Amino acid sequence: MKKTKIIWFTGLSGSGKSTIATILVERFKNNGLSFEVLDGDDVRERLHKHLGFSREDILENNRLILELCKNDYGKVDFILVPVISPFKISRENARTFFKKDFIEVYLDCPYEECKRRDVKGLYKKAEIGELKNFIGLHHPYEIPDKPEIKLDVVNKKPQSCAEQILKFIKVK
Repeated sequence: MKKTKIIWFTGLSGSGKSTIATILVERFKNNGLSFEVLDGDDVRERLHKHLGFSREDILENNRLILELCKNDYGKVDFILVPVISPFKISRENARTFFKKDFIEVYLDCPYEECKRRDVKGLYKKAEIGELKNFIGLHHPYEIPDKPEIKLDVVNKKPQSCAEQILKFIKVK
């Protein structure tokens, strides 16, 4: 059984969660480390299409992602979870289960900056009413109290942010 670490990325849409996770994946491959990526968008599209974006559905989606983590726990070195995960309770449930193997990575990126970066046009659609239940606009994003890693994604490039995580988890 492997000693799995859960790297749970949290931040608004467009903050860079998937981008930084992709950089880590390349480094893990280069170091012969095993990993699983449970990207929030991909998981929702493949497995949780039945869920909407109400508070209850977001909490359920995050609970189901936690269950997927439990299934892979002990099988790989790292599980990367880039998911908005806007509610503290979801992240705390994961922390409670995985204890010291849970690493919360908060991507500190204000709403306006995420909106500026938005390549999918989600922020604009939400603001004109085409998208309902948008996190940061209709639902609050609850900033983590004490994440293991806080990334300044506004002033640092994704590679630099990935290096900060690699240093924390002691991977070269």
